[in-house]
Amino acid sequence: MNQPKHTTKPPIVLIHGLWMTPRSWDTWAQRYRDLGHEVVAAGWPGIGDRAPADVREDPSALEGVGIVEIVDFYADLIASLPEQPVIMGHSFGGIFTQMLLDRGLGIAGVGVAPGQPAGVLTLPFSTLRTGLPVLSNPFRFGKASPISKRHFHYTFGNDLSRADSDVEWAASAVNSSNRVFFEGVLSLPKKSGITAVDFRKPDRAPLLLISGGIDHVAPPAIQKAALRKYAQGTALVERVEFPDRTHRLVSQDGWEEIADYALDWSLRHAATRFPQAT
Repeated sequence: MNQPKHTTKPPIVLIHGLWMTPRSWDTWAQRYRDLGHEVVAAGWPGIGDRAPADVREDPSALEGVGIVEIVDFYADLIASLPEQPVIMGHSFGGIFTQMLLDRGLGIAGVGVAPGQPAGVLTLPFSTLRTGLPVLSNPFRFGKASPISKRHFHYTFGNDLSRADSDVEWAASAVNSSNRVFFEGVLSLPKKSGITAVDFRKPDRAPLLLISGGIDHVAPPAIQKAALRKYAQGTALVERVEFPDRTHRLVSQDGWEEIADYALDWSLRHAATRFPQAT
């Protein structure tokens, strides 16, 4: 692992979630670049730098892509950087962020409306509803299912009119990697599941969990339950909640407040954890 080096502007790695591409981070990425940070927002294997419409037209490269492959991809990306970054992940990307920190990577981590790693069993009804289009058909385990405009409205656009949500769907939605979804759910009751992390790990970089008050996919109950698990250990983990925010925290109106909070928190606590790194 690359050791933290002295810098006033550590790099930032942004990891997108299911049904999205790196373009979902365009808002935060540009804001952080304007502040002088190197920002890396790479797509999952199977997505790369393709536009959402291109992925929808041919989602075949997403078929069979799994969690370990994705996390290994980001671990290799981080290892290629000249210094350790702040790692931020949205939704499933927030689970991957926790897994990467568990590997000893990063000087700080932020889960933006993150799902839960193995061992966190809280599953609100709204979360189950958002997963039904994939989970209801186990025969499509290795496929890449589209998200309908109607389901996108419930899942990502519940602060918008249906017409405005449809516009957002066209701009950002892509097919899921069904294997990722199934692996994530099936690992929940297993302490050694694919998404397992060591909640007691003492030397993990600081971790912030961000909740959206009206998030249907990963509502605050999930991050509260994860925080209780992390409280078993001594490493710093905190949670903050923004009311009236949906799962689309990274682009919903008012995203600037959340982006600034996430970065300020990360730099402040990374300076405590790694004084030479910030």
